[in-house]
Amino acid sequence: MTGRRCVVTGAAGGIGLAIAEALVERGDRVLLADLDEQRVSEAGERLGQPWFAGDVASEAGVTDLIARADEELGGIDVFVANAGIFRGFGLDADEFDWSLSLDVNLMAHVRAARALVPRWNVENPGVFAVTASAAGLLTQLGSPTYSVSKRAAVGFAEWLAATYGDRGVRVTALCPMGVATPMAEAGETATEPDARLAHASVAAAGETLAPSEAARVLLEAIDEGRFLALPHESVGTMYGRKAQDTDHWLSGMQRFRTSLGG
Repeated sequence: MTGRRCVVTGAAGGIGLAIAEALVERGDRVLLADLDEQRVSEAGERLGQPWFAGDVASEAGVTDLIARADEELGGIDVFVANAGIFRGFGLDADEFDWSLSLDVNLMAHVRAARALVPRWNVENPGVFAVTASAAGLLTQLGSPTYSVSKRAAVGFAEWLAATYGDRGVRVTALCPMGVATPMAEAGETATEPDARLAHASVAAAGETLAPSEAARVLLEAIDEGRFLALPHESVGTMYGRKAQDTDHWLSGMQRFRTSLGG
């Protein structure tokens, strides 16, 4: 499907920008949204698409974003909740780390769904896609805040699909391992032990993909009506093994952590 009216959050760079670029290439119209006004305006202007700068995790920000989409696009057919953060490491993660991680990585999705899902039905369907992480299906060594908030993001997406999937709301969750993004690059300079462990575990778990590959897999999953979009096929294998024998999988994760010096 092409010619759809799309919104992508966290679209100033990384996976979000790659998704926006892929949608535009297909002939869709895209409103790019991000907290970074300079970068998102530059991206929007380069792609010839409208842009929005604001806190899309807040209720007011979501309201303003959707109003802007209605104004610029005349509605929303596809919403990609891609904005996310990776902060808070070990048990030293403080209340602010937890609160912000849950707010951006989970509640932003909830707030957007509250506003959008009532608009969609069988006659007027819509797509709600989320960028979660392999951490949402497995776990994330070093960062409990990221692991728990991404697990919650997948859980909320599953609930949406179970509740509205046969009523005109197609839901897809993108769950990659390592992707070459500014967020990942920032982790290369981490000094805190748990932060180093978190980023080292991603690097050691599998191939680091280009953002364009993650975007391709997401759009492919949406087109095919699949819930999970897995750029790294091994994630699906590990997810199955985890469900089949969780204790064995946890022992393997402990060995993996030890091998990384954690």
